[in-house]
Amino acid sequence: MARGLLRVYRTYNMVDKNPVIDKVRTLVQDEGLIKKLGIVHEISGVSTSTLDNWFNGTTRSPQHATIAAVVTSLGYREEFVKDHELDIEAERKAAAAWLEKQEKQKAAAKPKPAKTNGHRKPRGKR
Repeated sequence: MARGLLRVYRTYNMVDKNPVIDKVRTLVQDEGLIKKLGIVHEISGVSTSTLDNWFNGTTRSPQHATIAAVVTSLGYREEFVKDHELDIEAERKAAAAWLEKQEKQKAAAKPKPAKTNGHRKPRGKR
């Protein structure tokens, strides 16, 4: 995937930055290390510039392994919790409808090719 593009998912919406950044920032703050990112670097191995880019910079979607390195170094663990029962067929139908809608929107947004007079576009200087 090209840098600078956010992938759109039906079941996960992210406006600006991945919400995990805010969760990790909260953990770092709770440990009293938000102004001591050098210590977080020492214990996690994640560079201070990476941490600064998460919290104050341009990083929008950090790699999971890097997040896990910081979180576990602070003494936390990840956990997945079952939220609701899954109706596979209903989810498949919803996913197909969502994908069709995305494809229609993408097709509608495609620029139309410019009209030509049958001649090739001139090249740059030779």
